[in-house]
Amino acid sequence: MDAAGLGRARASAFVAPALVLIGVFLVFPALWTLYLGVTNWRLTGLAAAEPEFVGLDNYVDALSDDRFLGSLYRTFVFVIGSAIAGQMVLGFIIAWLMRNTTKLIRGLVETLVLIAWILPASVIAWLWLVLLDRRSGTLNAILGTEDTAWLLEYPMQSIIAFNIFNGTAFSMLLFSSALASIPPSQIETAKMSGARTWATLRDVVFPNIRGHILTVLLLVTLWTFNVFAPFLLTGGGPGQETEIFPVLIYRLALQTGELGKGAAFSLIMIIINLAIALIYLRVLRERRQS
Repeated sequence: MDAAGLGRARASAFVAPALVLIGVFLVFPALWTLYLGVTNWRLTGLAAAEPEFVGLDNYVDALSDDRFLGSLYRTFVFVIGSAIAGQMVLGFIIAWLMRNTTKLIRGLVETLVLIAWILPASVIAWLWLVLLDRRSGTLNAILGTEDTAWLLEYPMQSIIAFNIFNGTAFSMLLFSSALASIPPSQIETAKMSGARTWATLRDVVFPNIRGHILTVLLLVTLWTFNVFAPFLLTGGGPGQETEIFPVLIYRLALQTGELGKGAAFSLIMIIINLAIALIYLRVLRERRQS
């Protein structure tokens, strides 16, 4: 049935530009990455001129590579610390506290949080470099901790705090929308019955926004798992202490020129993302059914 009355030819003409863009920028790069992942292709040398087919060797090597396993562990620590324990918790706290404040205060706080989100990552990284500088850093001046090299002594904690600062606004916006959907009468009833804040959250708020929580959890986890911005702060160092998965792939593919291995690692990262998404979607589906 042609509801728009365009006919198959005209309808295809309308869709064709979008399909071409999807093919050029999504489908072709994905297929090319799959191809690279089963070769020993490099940026320079003989393997660049005459790459050889190596099958699944890149994937087998990855699963037995200490650098790969260490990067995967650091990535999970980074995701749990900055996305789940950081952005989600802080975003919810800000959204919860801003419910009953004046419009002026709520607008001011939300604006400040949003600025950290909408500014380019390069700008945020430069601000944090100034904040954490060893000699003239703002943080050392405030705390009186002279000559503390935060990026050298606490590298993982630094990029976790950096990512929390950069991404909390997203969680705050989603939780603000979720809290607005709760019937005010339920919260008022809980208050009249003498329920404290934690009891209200546990018995009224969380059951009402359970689906929203899972959605935020899925989005911030996937987003943080793929984020590259911490590289601007530490370059993956010192050593490999902040070499999370996207940074490892960048170093392999572009710094050392191992395109084949970098492509294989990229595909592994995609598979991990899909696994995380499927787990969350299954939990969400079970929640809705129950």
